[in-house]
Amino acid sequence: MGNADFGKMARDYRKHRAGFPAAFFERAAALGIGLPGQHLLDMGTGTGSLARKFAQQGCNVTALDSAMTMLEQAALLDELAGVNIKYCVADAEDTGLSSARFDVITAGQCWHRFKRGQAAGEACRLLKEGGILAISHFDCLSCPGNIVEATESLIKRHNPGWAMGGSSGIYPQWFKDLSDAGFCRIESLSFDVDVVYSHEDWRGRVRACAGITAGMGTERAALLDQELEACLMRDFPEALLVIPHRVFLVWGKKPASV
Repeated sequence: MGNADFGKMARDYRKHRAGFPAAFFERAAALGIGLPGQHLLDMGTGTGSLARKFAQQGCNVTALDSAMTMLEQAALLDELAGVNIKYCVADAEDTGLSSARFDVITAGQCWHRFKRGQAAGEACRLLKEGGILAISHFDCLSCPGNIVEATESLIKRHNPGWAMGGSSGIYPQWFKDLSDAGFCRIESLSFDVDVVYSHEDWRGRVRACAGITAGMGTERAALLDQELEACLMRDFPEALLVIPHRVFLVWGKKPASV
């Protein structure tokens, strides 16, 4: 992971990354995800944006992440929001939690970082019969001439091994992950929304992406940030940037026979 400053990355993540929009939680609730009284586990919680919203909706939330720095930032935000979430430092593939404990397991913006087959199997073990595993993403979209396209070009110049650019925001491979782990009644939905960023927030959002900056080391990441600042001032001088995003959600249920 190079010499990345994960403490700073966690602070940037807390401050600058846009959480899922309200429409996501409305549609999830209509599917039985995030209802009051549910026992819910949020895997790869980061700074807890999904977990916190579900707690505000009345769920009994446990959340885990392998990075203590992320959970420390999550706890600060929980205090401000007045919610109580139980956090665990653990890997999604081997949580150490008891079996058949949860009604719902969520994973937002993180499934690609897991050993997916193992994580799906662990989720199946942790869920009650009929429980739901819900994998979600909220991705910015690269369009010709927009700031996302320009940013991805800069990233690839500094980190040629980066392979996440140009995403459609749709992840068909997750269907197989769910099916292979024994989940049934697998469905998905997607929709698009615009998110407004200031220059500072967009730069922070890029710094907060471990897949982008962690492999560079602090010096190269700082150089990328400087070049992105210059690009924004030169080519996108408007104070607020309207950036298209796509929400994607795929979910499946644990059958009684598993």
